[in-house]
Formats: sequence, C-alpha cells, structure tokens
Amino acid sequence: MRAPKCWRPLLAALLVAITLPAPVGAMASSADEAAALSREPGDGAASDQQAVSRELAAFRGATVSMSQAMAIAEAQHAGATTADVSFDGASDAPVYRVKTLHHDRLWRHTIDARTGKIVGGEAALPLTQLDAENRSNLVALKTIRHRLKDAVRVAEQVADGKAISGGLIRESSRLNFAIVVMTGSDLKQVILEPPGAAGRR
Repeated sequence: MRAPKCWRPLLAALLVAITLPAPVGAMASSADEAAALSREPGDGAASDQQAVSRELAAFRGATVSMSQAMAIAEAQHAGATTADVSFDGASDAPVYRVKTLHHDRLWRHTIDARTGKIVGGEAALPLTQLDAENRSNLVALKTIRHRLKDAVRVAEQVADGKAISGGLIRESSRLNFAIVVMTGSDLKQVILEPPGAAGRR
C-alpha cells in the first residue's frame, strides 16, 4: 500500500501495511505489540481469543480516539510530544496509555477512553534511567520534524480505519513510526519513516 499523494511530502515512505491477527492485551510498546500481533492463532488458548474479542469490542465502543488521547496527554506539558500510545481495554474502564517526551523526561499518562479524563496521577522517568536503545530513539524523536500524531493521521487514511496503538521502532538503523490500525475486524500494521530519520542512531 502507498501513502496518498497529498501525504507523501509529510512522511517519506510507507514501508509496510500488512493484515495481522488480533493483539493479546495491551502492550508496553508498539514494537512489542507488533511481535505479539504476529503470533500464530494456536499460540494462545481460547480464553486469550475471548479476551482479545472483549478488548477490541471495548475499543470499538470508545468515544475518545487515540489522536484525542494523545492531545490530552500532550496538553499536560507545553511542548510535549507523544512517544508511544496504546489502548488497554482489559479492565472495566478502557483507557489509553500515553507516553510523552518533555524536557528529558518520559511522562506516563492514563486517559479514560470514554470520558477523556486523566485517570490517576502522571509518572515521570528521566531519560537517563532508560536503556541505551530507548534513550537513543527518544533523543532522535526530538530532532524529527514530524510527530507520532502526523503518522497516526497518515496510517488511518492509508489503512482506512482507526489507530489502536503507535510508537517508535528501529529497524536496520532506521527510526520509524509503527501504527496498528483497526480496519473492520482486521488489524493492520503501518510502518512510516519520517524524512531524515534513516541516518539517526
């Protein structure tokens, strides 16, 4: 699949858009989620499939979109940018888990997917406490002009659906945005490479 012509100047390349089986629960990051999404159906029990079905049903019923959840989290700190976001419908109250980058700290927010309200307090982790790969990715994110919210808009348009998670992945020294989009009953992973990200390490 190719990015629509009007989006091509925004993000350099649509690398991959593939149909994936459903995720099992909320993931810590998009890279981890992508790995879980590609599991064979026989890897989990029937109860896992029921849990997945419940989570996807909760996502369909969410009144707050992922883009709105990112905007709510970013508004907590002027100049913050989202580094990772995922939907978690495993609990009674479905939420988005949003990680934002601001002033060399990774902030964690939980946004109610029905009301848009922040649930609980926020937590911050200095970048110095992250492993080298995650720290490098987040430092590179600060130098990229395009943001995860831009990649979400492109992925939703290309895959014709609603984004359920998004974040950073690094493949062969390339820093990319990985967005998982629900299209009907299918999940598709869309990988987008921001311009100028290929050489960042």
